[in-house]
Amino acid sequence: MPLIDPAHPLGQLLQRDRRYKLDAYLFVLEALSYAQETLGLGSEPPEDELEPRPADAPPSTRPRAGKSRRRPAERHLTGQQLCEAARRYALQQYGFMSRTVLGTWGIHSTHDLGEIVFNMIDIGQMRKTRKDKREDFHGVYDFDDAFTRDLSFSVPDNP
Repeated sequence: MPLIDPAHPLGQLLQRDRRYKLDAYLFVLEALSYAQETLGLGSEPPEDELEPRPADAPPSTRPRAGKSRRRPAERHLTGQQLCEAARRYALQQYGFMSRTVLGTWGIHSTHDLGEIVFNMIDIGQMRKTRKDKREDFHGVYDFDDAFTRDLSFSVPDNP
């Protein structure tokens, strides 16, 4: 398990809210990157729709690809888009073990993904628009179904 400085905002969050492991937060950040960079999801919201980061929040520490000094525009995903990206990313990374792996980190439903996102928003590691709410993540899909429907198992032919 990765270690984090207890003084880092994410370290402090892990001490306050023990429902989710560090890996759950890292997974959501990776799923966000996967959605934007691999799946091409997200749109650039008007600046006036984005809520400002809390005044005491540090700038996002999410690593950015490339060496450009110019910061790329933030592309926003809806809760439903992020849930679908998390499903696809989990299946790509963990296959038929996805549900089990996510469960060991405390992620059992799309509701949990929303809780993680809003915890990250609260500490300034993610941003939201004025339209975003926790309920956007409720019941997006059923985990039992979502992590089995795109899996296929092939049985070799008997010679």
